[in-house]
Amino acid sequence: MTLWDGELPFYPQSRRAAGFNVPLLIVILVFLTLAASFLLILPGIRGHSRWFWLVRVLLSLFIGAEIVAVHFSAEWSVGRANTNTSYKAFSAARVRAHVGLHVGLEGINITLTGTPVQQLNETIDYNEQFSWRLGEDYAEEYTEALEKGLPDPVLYLAEKFTPSSPCGLYRQYRLAGRYASATLWVAFCLWLLSNALLSMPVPLYGGLALLATGAFALFAVLAFASIASVPLCPLHLGSSAITNHYGAAFWVTLATGVLCLFLGGAVVGLHCARPSALRTFLDRSVKNGGNQTRGGSPLSLNNPSYKQFGASDVTISTNL
Repeated sequence: MTLWDGELPFYPQSRRAAGFNVPLLIVILVFLTLAASFLLILPGIRGHSRWFWLVRVLLSLFIGAEIVAVHFSAEWSVGRANTNTSYKAFSAARVRAHVGLHVGLEGINITLTGTPVQQLNETIDYNEQFSWRLGEDYAEEYTEALEKGLPDPVLYLAEKFTPSSPCGLYRQYRLAGRYASATLWVAFCLWLLSNALLSMPVPLYGGLALLATGAFALFAVLAFASIASVPLCPLHLGSSAITNHYGAAFWVTLATGVLCLFLGGAVVGLHCARPSALRTFLDRSVKNGGNQTRGGSPLSLNNPSYKQFGASDVTISTNL
């Protein structure tokens, strides 16, 4: 980082609100659109089956949206601190600020907000992202941050995650994120398969696919949690230290995995214990005014065409 005409480098880029993520917003809007479309056609479903479909579809959309959305969330591991720290290089000025470190599966997000925001005749409100996803170079992004002259707290935290840092945070979080991301995409494929199977007369296999979805979601949680057993480099900013803990994305993924296991186990259990109740819930044979919802009811087929030939009526009866 060099001086320009005797002045410190400035920050020319437009500021973004902390936590704003375009891919995450797109995923949420897509699934909200699907949910809204279903709610529009819901009044056309008659009888009690309307509520069965409401529960099934909304639960399924929640699971699918969560599995996809957490890929783009930076809330897997979160750390925050209020500190009094140096602001820029080659300057003795210090600021009071709130620093946030958000780690996701594909990179980190660092926020710096002054308390108050206006200090040193400047608006202190930064939100920087550094990514290690495929096709992007974390070290190059860090070099660009140095050239832009970002504040010291942002550069300090970003430097701890560089590949050349002795802390080893880059390798630990990047590897854990890759394994978690891969298992989540497998869980998403299994979620699609479970929806297809539960729409067919094979609820047992749909329940097994849902169990597998929950298992892979929990595998993703375990993969990311594996870094907890590795001693991490301490992060000190002025007189304060940042200690990371699991964020919202981690806990929501854990809850979704448990939910999938519960729903899959319920489907498999009902298939073995009370298949008729399972068929009713899955809306296999819910017919208003029909006789086919009760097992063992007779089905009679009369062919009156025999009358024109003088033949007696033929009745075929069978039990379903």
